[in-house]
Amino acid sequence: MSIAPHPIQIRVRDPSLQRNRWTVAFRLILAIPQLIWWCFWSLGMALLLPVAWIATLILGRLPDWAHEVYERYVRFNVHLGAYIALAANDWPGFIGDRGYAVDVDIAPPARQNRWTVAFRLVLWLPPYLLASLLGFWAGGGGGGGSDVGASSDPDGWDVGTSIVGGGGGGLLTLVAVLAWFAILVKGSMPRGFRDVVVFCLGYSAQVAGYLALLTGRYPNSTPALSHPAAMPPHPVTAALDDDRRRSRLTTFFRALLVVPHLVWLVLWGIVVVLAAIANWFATLAMGRSPEPLHRFLAAYVRYYAHVLAFLFLATNPFPGFVGQEGGYPFDVRIAPPARQHRAKTLFRVILVIPASMVSSALASVRFAAAIGGWFAGVFTARMPEGLRDLSAWATRYDAQVMSYLLLLTDRYPDSAPTLEVGEREREPEPLHPPQPAAATVWEPPSPDWGRGPEAIR
Repeated sequence: MSIAPHPIQIRVRDPSLQRNRWTVAFRLILAIPQLIWWCFWSLGMALLLPVAWIATLILGRLPDWAHEVYERYVRFNVHLGAYIALAANDWPGFIGDRGYAVDVDIAPPARQNRWTVAFRLVLWLPPYLLASLLGFWAGGGGGGGSDVGASSDPDGWDVGTSIVGGGGGGLLTLVAVLAWFAILVKGSMPRGFRDVVVFCLGYSAQVAGYLALLTGRYPNSTPALSHPAAMPPHPVTAALDDDRRRSRLTTFFRALLVVPHLVWLVLWGIVVVLAAIANWFATLAMGRSPEPLHRFLAAYVRYYAHVLAFLFLATNPFPGFVGQEGGYPFDVRIAPPARQHRAKTLFRVILVIPASMVSSALASVRFAAAIGGWFAGVFTARMPEGLRDLSAWATRYDAQVMSYLLLLTDRYPDSAPTLEVGEREREPEPLHPPQPAAATVWEPPSPDWGRGPEAIR
């Protein structure tokens, strides 16, 4: 089943990860003119929104002049967010022109269902809550990258929240802070962090565009981003083979059904702690993880991921208790033992801290996605694609963090929002479709949150 791309798409026009340390160190100061302009522009957009809403109700579409104004406003938000959150290096403009390093493509005005327009504010609330946990920029001065290197003004986000709203903190802010330190040391933006920022900004643009009536399509949280240059495969990968059908009964009682697994995880975890200590000494001595310990710890990581996928509704079947590879719809693949750097092994508990912080932020996002998916599963017997994939992405990252901590690999966890997905209900689509060398396009394959508003058409 082919579904048209979302009318609002994020685009990376400049894939370079090199950053100027001086402009990064003083990024917030350099962005002050744009931040002041953003406050005034946001106030104007908030005052204009009721007029645009009434016009759209009458005409069945957003007037061209309003579409142009809000399109530039959303694009400017993304440009400014990308600059402050370090996904882009160049100083952004003030009027939302096309051509910035991280840009947004927005489709022309189109007909919209008047019922979805009339209740747009109510329909907008679920993706707004999810976007708040992502910590997106295009919603408030207190969110997004405004905390890079310094805390934001607590009153700064009040101007303009009636347009696209937004909470402080969140995944994007944490990633931007970590990237700030990484760039000062290395002079380049970690690719995974850049992709997380782009994903958050892309979703925020869709949330903003939905409220501002730029489109009637619901925001799509599917975490799929194509890269112009393929990276070496990570030793720990995950694949999801799921048709999104959910049993209403098992969905309703999911928290109770998972209790036996939680008990077994704790009991198995006691032995895992002892095995991990032994593996640490062995890896320091041998330069690699012994095969028996590697196999035992890998089974635990797979089982842990299976339980999380089941609990947070990324999958439907009840998982087994042994962490068998290839035996569950959410499959974690862990490469055999390989040589590891002894210095990384020695300080592994310290090195894993930043990844653990990102994992914690992703866990909050996954929890929100599971709540939305629980209601969708109970009432529609289907899991929304975007929420399912968001949960699976967070679980895949958890598996990589745990594998890194348990010395199954010395490759650092990859936070890039990608996932290998194969659905039985349609022909598989390539994860990384060919793109021009100078651009990366994020094109979510389907609407999110169960495509509820579209069913009213």
